[in-house]
Order: sequence, then C-alpha cells, then structure tokens
Amino acid sequence: QVRMVESGGGLVQAGGSLRLSCAASGRTVSTYNMGWFRQTPGKERDFVGAISWDGTRTYYVDSVKGRFTISRDNAKNTVSLQMNSLKPEDTAVYYCAAGGPDPRTILGVHPSASWYVSWGQGTQVTVSS
Repeated sequence: QVRMVESGGGLVQAGGSLRLSCAASGRTVSTYNMGWFRQTPGKERDFVGAISWDGTRTYYVDSVKGRFTISRDNAKNTVSLQMNSLKPEDTAVYYCAAGGPDPRTILGVHPSASWYVSWGQGTQVTVSS
C-alpha cells in the first residue's frame, strides 16, 4: 500500500507562490497517474489537476491554468504542485492522490475523488488578501 505525505503549505499573501510536495512511500507511484485536489470547510474535495505516470501529460482546471504547474520525479517518488499568482480563493487544504485517469482522457469531465485509490493527509494553504 502506498502512503503519501504532503508538505509545503502555509500562509502567503495574494500574488505570492508556494510549492507543495507529495512524497510517497511503501511502494513506487511511478506507474500511477497522480492528481491534486483541494477542499474548503463544508465543501467537497475539488479536482485541481493531474499528471500522467510518466510526467509528459498534465491537465488543469480553468481556475488554476497558467498559474499552477504539476510535476513529478519518479526516481524520488515525489509529485509537486507549483502555485504562482495565488489568490485568496485558492485557500484550501490541498491533497495529492494516486491512481486516477490519464490527463489526456479527462476532456473536461473532471475526475471524482472516488476515482483515486490513495491519498495524503493534506496540507493547508492560506492566501491572505
């Protein structure tokens, strides 16, 4: 079973940047497509973006496109989420997840959280105005 731990969250002013990391252990995630989700209190976990198992394909929701970048290092068993030009509405707990669809198949129908098989515990991102 793969265990994942997110890190890198924190408090940042609007317009700033943060880089989240997701470190996997227990087994390799190099064969998994990976996703990032975010969740605010009282709401469902929302899909943010995904990266293919080999890192060559990505997909982002419109609200973060051009600001967020997902990357991975399979040799280190890690996935990252670079977040630039942060906005207060980006405030949420961010989660990485393993086992979802290939980005090329998403085609505007965003994956449900239930499609993923392994999750980290989340890291809080707070963007002040």
